[in-house]
Amino acid sequence: MALTKKEAAGTNRFEIGFSVDKETFEKAVSDAFNKKKGSITVPGFRRGKAPRHIIEQMYGKGVFYEDAINQVMPAAYEAAIKEAELDVVGQPEIDVDNIGDDGVLFKATVYVKPEVKIEGYLGLEAEKEAVKVTDEEIDAEVKRVQERNGRTVDVTDRAAANDDTVNIDYKGTVDGVAFDGGAAEKYDLKLGSGSFIPGFEDQIVGHAIGDAFDVKVTFPTEYHAKELAGKDAVFACKLNGIKTVELPALDDEFAKDVSEFDTLAEYKADVSANIQKRKEQSADAAFENALSEKLIDLVQAEIPEPMFAAETENYVRDYDTRLRQQGLDLSTYLKYTGQTLDDLRKQMRPMAEKQVKIRLALETIAKIENLSVSDDKVEEEYKNISDAYNVPVDQVKSMVDAEDIRRDLLVKAAMDLVKEKAKVKTAKAKTATASKPKAATKTAEKKADEAKTEEKPAAKKPATKATSTKTAAAKKPAGETAEKKPAAKSTAAKPAAKKPAAKKADENK
Repeated sequence: MALTKKEAAGTNRFEIGFSVDKETFEKAVSDAFNKKKGSITVPGFRRGKAPRHIIEQMYGKGVFYEDAINQVMPAAYEAAIKEAELDVVGQPEIDVDNIGDDGVLFKATVYVKPEVKIEGYLGLEAEKEAVKVTDEEIDAEVKRVQERNGRTVDVTDRAAANDDTVNIDYKGTVDGVAFDGGAAEKYDLKLGSGSFIPGFEDQIVGHAIGDAFDVKVTFPTEYHAKELAGKDAVFACKLNGIKTVELPALDDEFAKDVSEFDTLAEYKADVSANIQKRKEQSADAAFENALSEKLIDLVQAEIPEPMFAAETENYVRDYDTRLRQQGLDLSTYLKYTGQTLDDLRKQMRPMAEKQVKIRLALETIAKIENLSVSDDKVEEEYKNISDAYNVPVDQVKSMVDAEDIRRDLLVKAAMDLVKEKAKVKTAKAKTATASKPKAATKTAEKKADEAKTEEKPAAKKPATKATSTKTAAAKKPAGETAEKKPAAKSTAAKPAAKKPAAKKADENK
């Protein structure tokens, strides 16, 4: 395996040639024959017993070339890139240039990381929120824990009130005519939740178990069922039961039950410290994002398109992973949102472009500033990954290359330097709010849920937003099917997620 050619073919673009010797290729062809012979039928021979030369006579000399090429080419390509000292980005285009007595000759077109210039990256100015924890935030967090530890009990000695969960039968009519989905029996509804259209829940408050009464409401003008939008409706209701949640007293016993502390005061102090930490992390992340935006504007480079395309695909794969963690997948998401994969790529593209630019900026800063990462830091990061994913360190090392970790740590070190030298403008502290799921994912979840759940007209329906490589052309023997090749692991150093497959294997038979 050797590099035979290296020529510049444009900005950040090279053409390389590399070869695989005859002995190595012949062994790969023999391996392909031994692997496939059991699935090949040749008249006059038992399955799997036909000699190789007979099969080649019948199906062509290059019958095993494609599998052999795909076996030898990835390692040969990696060796050639290393010998050429090219920092390749994106997926290369690889052809088989010749198959002859001396082995196989490949040619490839590759893109490399661009030369990046960046100035003025030290002393950038950005806002950073002044972190402050209020008593209201502490009380709200304690209240949430109190509610989670509440006990649901039946109410029999009073009328329904807000925050109760009532069990009702209801049947709705418009102009005296019932409508589809407007009726239910033994339906549980939490009063004050806003689950049903405005006015519905308020009119249940004050009624006792066994009461039969009418609820009069007007459907919103923007109601999803257009035939009901803006119409007056009457729901004949019956109250079957009332439940409420009894909350535990906020005292030292409560603190002992829900935490490791002996007093309520100690528990609240810990809650305060945790809120403080979260807010500081959030403020730091926002500060870093603001600096990143400024760094992007300082980048001077001609960035090859494959870098953006590869990072966009990374974003799409990550999004699919997050959807799967929520019980969906990408194809289902696209179906329910009415989008195509290209639509999603267009949405992800701006984020991918920013990610590529900030990575290039920080890598360049690390070089300019002669930053380095010790072996101890790399080992520490291996340990962090091991702890985070509960995987043995040795297994992590087998999956993640040390140089990839070193590069990531260098990028982090560069960002730390930019933050350390930045000028901080203090912004007004914000009150902490509960984080919300991303809108696009929430939309997909909502649409999937709507497809599976019967719609109830009394409930409000929030508006949702719809948001090749060629291979060898040798003939296939009868009874043989093409094998799927697993995709190679992507790394920080190699944005392409897949190894290129060779093509034109049989042009020189």
